[in-house]
Amino acid sequence: MNAPAQRPVTDRIPPQLYIVGSGLIQYVGAALAVIAFASVEPASVAWWRVLTGAVVLLAWKRPWRGGLTRSDLAISALFGVIILTMNSSFYESIARIPLGTAVSIEFIGPVAVAVIRGRGWRPRIAAVLAFAGVACIGGLALDLSVPSVRVGVAWILLAALAWSAYIVVGQKASTTRDGVTNLALGCAWGTLFFAPFLGPGAMAALASWKLIAIVVGVGLLSTAIPYTFEALAMRRLAASTFALFAAILPATSALVGAVMLRQIPGVFELIGLVLVSVAVWLASRE
Repeated sequence: MNAPAQRPVTDRIPPQLYIVGSGLIQYVGAALAVIAFASVEPASVAWWRVLTGAVVLLAWKRPWRGGLTRSDLAISALFGVIILTMNSSFYESIARIPLGTAVSIEFIGPVAVAVIRGRGWRPRIAAVLAFAGVACIGGLALDLSVPSVRVGVAWILLAALAWSAYIVVGQKASTTRDGVTNLALGCAWGTLFFAPFLGPGAMAALASWKLIAIVVGVGLLSTAIPYTFEALAMRRLAASTFALFAAILPATSALVGAVMLRQIPGVFELIGLVLVSVAVWLASRE
């Protein structure tokens, strides 16, 4: 009688640990990116992040083996443009406003998608809570009379719009291939498309091995590792657990910002963060 096959090591780890680890790791990567902004333009750091993610994920998934149609390549190219728009806008924002605040405002994007697509009372209440939370943050916690803060808010609103497009296009692309393969192709296309615009500025990272390590570390921590963790966890998680994960992301980002960047949130930021977290939880539930 054959002995039962042992589960892979990756399946012995509780999926909840992957989810919590993903949330922490990706915002540690964002905090590390803030450190790089002193030497490299934020959007160019985002280019390095997506380039690193493309190299790692392409080596892992090798999507060319399955055959790619022109339609596959076209939607991947669109997805890649959206990915780098979202990431570069996010980095331009956190160069000007606190990390936790930026992440909370950015969640307007996925909440808006849930409200437009959803039915019943949950998405409507989620919308009210999300916009109330953003109002607390933007109207009471941030000093919008400061030009750099206004620019930071504009960038994060663009990132929120790109995130909503990322969800819509990503779901369409996932009907023909798995999410990580789609992400690998998108990262590759995004890197190529934005290379003429962001590549020259990205070369500043080659000035020292320390900077190279930082920007590559940003790519690993913010894209390759967390998305791999999510891929390992999602097939074993209930929808309610994913909703809880999505809801803790604003709090996770605020915690990382406080520890790594000394960005201590004020009272209105905390209130806004809680409102946005509840909104995300409601919008994410099926």
